[in-house]
Amino acid sequence: MITAKMVQELREKTGAGMMDCKKALTAADGDMDAAIENLRKSGIAKAEKKAGRSTNQGKVWTGIEGNKAAIIELLCETDFAAKTPKFGALVAQCVADVLKLEGEGDVTSAANTAVAANLTSHIATIGENMQLRRAVKWLGSGASKFAGYHHMDGRVSVLVEVEGTNDAELLNDICLHIAAFSPRYIASSDVPAEVIAKEKEIAAAADPKLANKPPQMLEKILAGKINRFFSEVCLVNQPWVRDDKTTLAKLHPEVKIKRFARWAIGEEL
Repeated sequence: MITAKMVQELREKTGAGMMDCKKALTAADGDMDAAIENLRKSGIAKAEKKAGRSTNQGKVWTGIEGNKAAIIELLCETDFAAKTPKFGALVAQCVADVLKLEGEGDVTSAANTAVAANLTSHIATIGENMQLRRAVKWLGSGASKFAGYHHMDGRVSVLVEVEGTNDAELLNDICLHIAAFSPRYIASSDVPAEVIAKEKEIAAAADPKLANKPPQMLEKILAGKINRFFSEVCLVNQPWVRDDKTTLAKLHPEVKIKRFARWAIGEEL
């Protein structure tokens, strides 16, 4: 006999609906393990049906564990599902799984393998198609410190590796700054020469008055325009999030930003 207690136990173990649990138990003659297997098989079938549906909501999330850090983007179909505790728990588990992977850098392929079974199970219980879009893992050196920040509950998230400070407030402010101002580079020395050349070309073409300037004067004018460009796109040269009259480079010259990631849900890759 299939009791309400058995149904509830199966529901707690799998997250499936009450009727699905009762049907699975009935089909398995009350065998709990067989019922779980049946639901997993059913979940796989449901996941296949949902695989073609659009995923443009979800969360970007970070995880830090000692000298390891990770950032992932997990997509689902609706903002409603993205805000549920169940989806939040899935995101956290996926980050934990990525932190356990070998190596560093872009680990999207290995991460998808690692989270596949868990993702399939949640597709069945949450009822939406889901996709681990990307995953990156970093390994830090002994002198570096990781910090993470989640804006709008994971609509935008930041991961940064820093040397020269352990100040939690400053690390948080650096993350806030990256989230708010979306820098493209860390410092002017990181801007590729071809990017600088293109910006000079654009600046010269945009101002007809520069056409007849002597070469030396033109170069000085363009150098000033490039410095303004650096203040727009370089993290340490941008007006600081807490005081737009100064910069991170001026406030904390001892701080070295080693790398950062700023990811937003559904952004173009």
